[in-house]
Amino acid sequence: MITKEAVAKRIIELCENNDIAINSLANLSGVSPSTIYSMLNEKSQNPGIVSIKKLCDGLNITLRQFFDSDIFNDLEQEIK
Repeated sequence: MITKEAVAKRIIELCENNDIAINSLANLSGVSPSTIYSMLNEKSQNPGIVSIKKLCDGLNITLRQFFDSDIFNDLEQEIK
């Protein structure tokens, strides 16, 4: 799995765990729904850390908590 896919999976996981729809997360975090959806699909190849931080703020978690997931273990090397 590449990093972008892991970030998308983590966002979906956190939304499911907190019973929050993507549009609700957008409202809570101040990130537009289109930005979040682009992070979840192929449009955004490099989800920005500032956007991820805003999502974390909306979920009341830290960046450390966001990345503290087995999803981020054993990612493929991005340099090719």
